[in-house]
Amino acid sequence: MSGDWLAEAGDPVASAREIARARDAFLAGEPGAPACGGIRDVVARSWERSARARVDPDKDPPVTLAGADLDDYRRAHPLAAVIGLLRELVGAVAQDGRHLMAVSDASGRLLWVEGHTAELHRAEAMNFVEGAVWDESHAGTNAPGTALVLDHAVQIFSAEHFLSTVSAWTCAAAPIHDPATGRILGIVDVTGGDIVAHPHSLALVSAAARAVEAQLGAVRPGAPAALWLPPGPRRPAPPYLHALGRDHALVTAPERGYATGSAFAAEPELTPEPAAEETRLNRRSSELMVILALHPEGLTADQLASALYDDGAAEATVRVEVNRLRHALTGGLVRSRPYRLGTGLAADFLEVARALREKDAAAALAAYAGPLLPRSEAPAVVAERHWIDAHVRTAVLDSGDPDLIEDWLGRFGGEDLDAWTRLARLLPPGARRADALAEARRLDTAADPWRALRDATFG
Repeated sequence: MSGDWLAEAGDPVASAREIARARDAFLAGEPGAPACGGIRDVVARSWERSARARVDPDKDPPVTLAGADLDDYRRAHPLAAVIGLLRELVGAVAQDGRHLMAVSDASGRLLWVEGHTAELHRAEAMNFVEGAVWDESHAGTNAPGTALVLDHAVQIFSAEHFLSTVSAWTCAAAPIHDPATGRILGIVDVTGGDIVAHPHSLALVSAAARAVEAQLGAVRPGAPAALWLPPGPRRPAPPYLHALGRDHALVTAPERGYATGSAFAAEPELTPEPAAEETRLNRRSSELMVILALHPEGLTADQLASALYDDGAAEATVRVEVNRLRHALTGGLVRSRPYRLGTGLAADFLEVARALREKDAAAALAAYAGPLLPRSEAPAVVAERHWIDAHVRTAVLDSGDPDLIEDWLGRFGGEDLDAWTRLARLLPPGARRADALAEARRLDTAADPWRALRDATFG
């Protein structure tokens, strides 16, 4: 594998020194700095994205998940089904070569970091640990984060890393895709010293990613296409509630889940997987599901009535609505005394809220599909809708990322004067900045139509 994706280290010591000078010049804001010192275009563009995201080159990435929460998240992740294969293909090589293997999710969160004990201790010093977020917006230029942005295998050498604490390392990473949808499931990465700058490390992670994708999509010849699940006890995927940007919520209840167990069965027993069951709820049932999802501890009938109705309602009315919801859904999802959901439920608005709590504006905007049940007047839904809308907007504007703000404006905030003004301040001189300024002026004039006349009259 060659080209801009591969680091051409040559003399590692001399190359690292030259790149470090170019990086220091770039961080100091010297004109044309990214192009000097023979910096690869893929690295220079990543430095620019990192600077726009206001990544602090002297600050380690945050750890956002740990302990039981991390264990639960990993256990439910699709790549849990193939971690054994990744350990076989990459982990063993990393252990033998005094390197590390890391596997992240699609947001850059490290799910597994394994390898040589001494290197694990070194990596802890820069928060290259399980549960830390290594996407570009948190860690700047690095192989896992840059591979996610570009959806391509890439190698990052020494001072090509944006963070100063990572300049002693070299890493190579490749994205892993869902064979059914093509979306990125995560990243496999190998990290170590200068020896990782060899082309073989990039070839290794690329081949491992392809092998994992083949494993996830493997079927017997002539059998209908289905996701292969390694043998072992199955954990059905939880129901999923879609409630953003729609007046009637949709509940999808997949019949299959990713399993635990060996990923190396010679003759995996495949059975056709039934399609996911979808249930479209009426308006009141939609509101009930959202409220119960927001209160996993459960609610009394009186509490549920207050959350559901402006002027309150009799408990008998609440019981009728809950019974209708029960009949609409299968599997005993809705329980009583107190009213609650009897199984784990994932939901799009809960994903947005989690990303906001983790201060991950990019993930929050990516998961945000529009207002929560936009026509609902249920007090609890209205309150949550306003909270999500306000905090997504604030997170995007405070991110300092012009690309993120442009995405917000294009999808939801086209008439947001503050957002256009913020974008114009962040963009460098050029056509994009001129367009943003023009749109800000148009909205400002529309908000105060007499301003143009006053300016023309009184200067």
